[in-house]
Amino acid sequence: MYPDDLKYTSEHEWLRTPGEAEGSVRVGITHYAQDALGDIVYVSLPEVGATIEAGSTCGELESTKSVSDVYAPVSGEVVARNEALDATPELVNNDPYGGGWLFEVVPTEAGGTDGLMDAAAYEASLDS
Repeated sequence: MYPDDLKYTSEHEWLRTPGEAEGSVRVGITHYAQDALGDIVYVSLPEVGATIEAGSTCGELESTKSVSDVYAPVSGEVVARNEALDATPELVNNDPYGGGWLFEVVPTEAGGTDGLMDAAAYEASLDS
């Protein structure tokens, strides 16, 4: 259920390295997060060129149940955002690890993803 090739945060985001852009990582939310949110109806993402700080709020996911913040998993510059989500936010529910990705960021420091969890650690954190 949680792909082994990704890194995870305690805020239920995943990172895929590398992203499409040079030096970037792709960010999305996990199956667990989209399931907890319910049907996502609106997505607000950081603008391309924005600088984000690890742990800070950089977007929102609005569902039929609630509004949830998206946190920056690493510090860096946003180099891409998933424009398809403007018209079809439900991609986050239907394909959280594929077409439902959120944005890409080039981390400011090498090894910025080293402290994140692997799939086994993330899954264990859900059970605690």
